Amino acid sequence: MNAVEVFEDWLDGYLNFERTPKKDIFWLDTIDYLCKRFDNPQDCAPCFHVAGSKGKGSVSRMISCILEQAGYSVGIYSSPHILDFRERISKPNSFFDEAIYEETVRELVPKIESIIPEALPAKRPLTWFEIVTMYAFLCFRRAKVDWAVYEVGLGGRLDATNIIRPKICCITPIELEHTEFLGNTLEQIAGEKAGIIKNCTPVIIAPQQNESINEVLIQKAERRHAPYYFVENLINSLSYSFDKSAKKKNRMHFELDCSIFSRPLQADLQLMGGMQAYNATMAAIAVRKIFPNLPEETIEQGLENAWLPGRFEIKDNLSNFKDIPFVILDGAHTLNSIKLTIQTINQLYSNEHFNLLFACAADKDIKDIAKLFVNRFDNVYVTRPGSQKHSDLKLAIESFTQAGINFKADKNYFKIIVEALETSAKENKPLLVIGSFYLVAEVKNILSL
Repeated sequence: MNAVEVFEDWLDGYLNFERTPKKDIFWLDTIDYLCKRFDNPQDCAPCFHVAGSKGKGSVSRMISCILEQAGYSVGIYSSPHILDFRERISKPNSFFDEAIYEETVRELVPKIESIIPEALPAKRPLTWFEIVTMYAFLCFRRAKVDWAVYEVGLGGRLDATNIIRPKICCITPIELEHTEFLGNTLEQIAGEKAGIIKNCTPVIIAPQQNESINEVLIQKAERRHAPYYFVENLINSLSYSFDKSAKKKNRMHFELDCSIFSRPLQADLQLMGGMQAYNATMAAIAVRKIFPNLPEETIEQGLENAWLPGRFEIKDNLSNFKDIPFVILDGAHTLNSIKLTIQTINQLYSNEHFNLLFACAADKDIKDIAKLFVNRFDNVYVTRPGSQKHSDLKLAIESFTQAGINFKADKNYFKIIVEALETSAKENKPLLVIGSFYLVAEVKNILSL
């Protein structure tokens, strides 16, 4: 095993919220303690901070790619990873040199292991995400990045990333999610997301589903004397279209006329779907606010360079399932993000008959999500999102049954993934895999992608 794999095994000894959700484990004083112990690596480079319920990973990636195109060395911290832990801590479209990861492990682990448990704030044990966040800070300092982009893990106010002092914040669309930890209403969740807004620090706000969310964000920004900018108020026009030609296969043409640019922006995005048009808009605006003289061409090329696995990722020519026309891998896991994915499929493949493979974490709005799949998919398979994520298959089965959908369900995710792939190959039908990045990872492993 290499140093990062050894590090991952070592991390397994700490509470991992992604695998085992637990209340009352979110505090900022612990990450503050760690930062001081390591001489404040979170301040090693100016940074962007991105929170929200959906799209924050894409916005973070787009920002980082624009910065890289502008000539800066950039580090991006995001979650979850699909196949390789280093996806969480990387350059915009590649990993750091292996020495960065290895030397940072050697720096981090001894100092963590030498901590006297009683010395930690309130004697609370360290968590997996706090240590990984510290690892990202240290990697970026060791790599001497010019800029860093941090995606919030959960919520915002008490997320470990909220120790940073960003130059600008972004808040993407907010939905009901993680209600057990963030609150039962959109307004409560918005309050948690708004926790990343800092004193006198500008914040870019995506279009939200109702005005009450905006009111919460405005109140927080005004209390912090933070300039705030609503994306929809800066847009004159926004459009996107799909080109199926061989030259631009799996690209989406994006055009934006926005008041802060000297001319309309145009780019052929690798990240596809209506939501990605708004994500690109937010990323472009955020970078332009910090770099008012950055050429439009640099922004356009940066947006075109941005790509992420598991975001409407289209895979064809599959070596082990040759008769499947293609598989769409999408980690969308909120009601609106899944709705947008299906809209994109309908725009791109209105005449295609699809099969569906679905799994989600226990805290998702499965009852309403199930209704989105009615009368759209021929064969439907429901399972757990792998072994790493807590799920409620019983509730999923009830929800799909109540929606009147014919489906097969099995807690053995490996078995049902293979069945979905084999059926799609036998029937020569495309397959949509959706609901969880962990499910996407399991499918990629089986497909050897």
